Amino acid sequence: MLLACLSEELCALDDRIVVFGAGLAQAVREDDRIKRLCEVEGIGPITASAIVAAVGDGTQFNSGRDMAACFGLIPLQHSSGGKNRLGRISKRGDKYIRMLLVHGVRAALKAPQNKEDGRSRWVKNLAVRRNKNIATVALANKNARIAWSILSRGETCRKTA
Repeated sequence: MLLACLSEELCALDDRIVVFGAGLAQAVREDDRIKRLCEVEGIGPITASAIVAAVGDGTQFNSGRDMAACFGLIPLQHSSGGKNRLGRISKRGDKYIRMLLVHGVRAALKAPQNKEDGRSRWVKNLAVRRNKNIATVALANKNARIAWSILSRGETCRKTA
């Protein structure tokens, strides 16, 4: 009896997931900003809709760095006397969007192994020079800056050769 009750609860949760998935798909079809963000490698419909819900058109930020800082994706700075010292990633911003960006990038990091465009070469070189986790956060930071450019300027994602 307990297992039957748990099975019914699981089926109800599955039905809710289908309904929410359909709502998300409709939002992607209707909102041009979400469509443009989904073109960026490593940003899917969930991440794009979360970014649009959090920052709207992104015009409240002066630069992409400001938006990346809002998500907690930039290193802390300890600068004095003309010496710039970058520390660890701050993690002071929006935890949920940071998590979505980082996980999306982790999936996208496997893709550049077979590609030779500029972004893929940059990712491969960074992964060789630095730790894989550092490369992941660096690409998430880059995606946040690209997202700001797409939202605030009304641009589309440019694929570089």
